[in-house]
Amino acid sequence: MIPSTGHVLAVDQGTSSTKAIALDAQGRVVARESVPVAQRYPRPGWVEQDPVEIADGVRTVLARLAARLPGPVAGVGLSTQRESVTLWETAGHTAVAPLLSWQDRRTAGAAATLARYADEVRSVTGLPLDPMFSALKLRWLLDAADRSRPLTAGTVDAWLLAQLTGARRVELGNASRTQLLDIESAAWSGRMLEIFGIPAEVLPEVVVSTAHSDPIRQLPGLEGVPVTAVLADSHASLFAHGPGRSPAVKVTYGTGSSVIGTGAGEDRSGPLVRTIAWAAPDPLHAFEGNILSSGSTLTWLARLLNLTPADLAARARPSAEPGGPDLVPAFAGLGAPWWDPAATGTISGLTLDTDVAQLAWAALESIALQVEDVLRAAALPTDLPILADGGGAANPRLMQLQADLSQRTVWRSDTAELSAVGAAHLAGLSAGVWDDEQLLRLPRPHTPFHPKRSAEAAAARIARWHDALARARLRPPDRHGPEEQ
Repeated sequence: MIPSTGHVLAVDQGTSSTKAIALDAQGRVVARESVPVAQRYPRPGWVEQDPVEIADGVRTVLARLAARLPGPVAGVGLSTQRESVTLWETAGHTAVAPLLSWQDRRTAGAAATLARYADEVRSVTGLPLDPMFSALKLRWLLDAADRSRPLTAGTVDAWLLAQLTGARRVELGNASRTQLLDIESAAWSGRMLEIFGIPAEVLPEVVVSTAHSDPIRQLPGLEGVPVTAVLADSHASLFAHGPGRSPAVKVTYGTGSSVIGTGAGEDRSGPLVRTIAWAAPDPLHAFEGNILSSGSTLTWLARLLNLTPADLAARARPSAEPGGPDLVPAFAGLGAPWWDPAATGTISGLTLDTDVAQLAWAALESIALQVEDVLRAAALPTDLPILADGGGAANPRLMQLQADLSQRTVWRSDTAELSAVGAAHLAGLSAGVWDDEQLLRLPRPHTPFHPKRSAEAAAARIARWHDALARARLRPPDRHGPEEQ
């Protein structure tokens, strides 16, 4: 019987580290642990990780936390990187392949070969045909594997459940990122398995995010404790901001930016992808837009000017006169909502008075303006606030810029390890540590940023940005937003 009191543990298994936290019954973080995770780059465009190292790291942080806690553990939550995939022997749970990272691009040629199915794939799965997603990686792994013994294929959450509990399961939100799931029926799509050449027998059972696992095995301090919730990392951080919010939109400001939200229209032909955020137990559908260059824009410009990114951000100042430079950071094309791989990076609007402060300001603006383009494409209610997290959200000037340009209040999370917190919140709810009302009352410290610029000034700045985008895309200027494309 699962206790209704006690600590909740949660793991955030990410690309570069595995973090774990312990929450008490009041939702306070009382302990944390972390271990690094290595990446390998055997060839250009190839990015791999060791699934055994990842599983061992998860065991390590959980065991360390359990040893530090004075009371019982009610449940464990998992938050995991998305799209990455590996293979293991079904009987013994022994890895037989590396973990192909979500960053791995070795299947770009295969994606081009299947281009004629792109519209069908997107209609069924909600995702564009792209090497980032799991299906093409899985096909590559199966082609390279010894198939003489039964194998199981899975994302990181499925691999960890197999290692911790012996289960053959994958969480619905993670499954929706494989490009093999019909997101309307929430089941594996026979048609997608046919297109990608994936045998159904290698896939684990799809379960809801709050499905309880069998007890964790051979882990001191956690014997008999189940995994009570599983979420993908971006989905977990959205849950941490507040599960009762819908519609809601969250922006994670990192090297790139991820905009994920609920409550947008179901336009299958629109510029944003569709996914399942979680199922507790009913599926909650979400939209997502990925921006390719955010923090990396500041890193690039800082290197060009022989500054650190922090120094560059501190120097940023707008032009004293109307106008100023525009920086379109299309270093690898443009992501959502434009999806233009042919776009090129540009700096326009330069004059003899342009200085480092103005260029730094243009770089900051480019981050907020790209986010605003995604928000417009989502056609969200105009009074809906923006929930913000990630490393870039620590910059108060960027947060104020976002509030001014989007004409929305920005609520910046002041919680570290947000994905782990989200997994812990759902795990505690599933384990009975708190009910729905108690969950909503758990501490979620935020700092608000309210718009200070007029709507007219924001509209004029966005129009100038769209002119700059047109130059970067080598098209005639179009001052309309992406929702009218």
